[in-house]
Amino acid sequence: MPKITFKAPIQILGINPFVYVSAARASAIQPNWRKPLPVFVRINRKPGKKPWRINMMPIGNGDFRLYLHGEVRRASQTQVGDLVRVEVQFDTHYRNGPMHPMPSWFRVPLVRNPKAKKAWGALSPSRKKEILRYFAPLKSPEVRMRNLQRALRVLSGQRGRFMGRSW
Repeated sequence: MPKITFKAPIQILGINPFVYVSAARASAIQPNWRKPLPVFVRINRKPGKKPWRINMMPIGNGDFRLYLHGEVRRASQTQVGDLVRVEVQFDTHYRNGPMHPMPSWFRVPLVRNPKAKKAWGALSPSRKKEILRYFAPLKSPEVRMRNLQRALRVLSGQRGRFMGRSW
């Protein structure tokens, strides 16, 4: 797949630093793509060996934003306002759907709760993926149980906060 390289300033939208990617540049990466675009990214030639996997987010008219999380900015020693060298290549190995398996500590109680199970089935694939990604690093039984209870509560239709949002 072709790799494009260009220079652009790091901008900020709210609290989210990003690099603007024009429709022409995005089309050079993957023509006619209108949804989140999975790419491999290097900023100022960092990281050296294995580039980051990031989804460029569409903003209309074929333009995209390449959001740069903290790890990217730390490794590339960059901040908002800096002019950076951006290398972007389409991620041909990207597969849609959850990247993390559903942990048994969530799957078993979910299956036993018909209302929550039905709500889980109605969630968009991206929301399921977000929740499973959130669950993946949880190690301690206490933290898992607390998050399980919150998830089942909101999936069962009760009002509450889970994953930084109101449900």
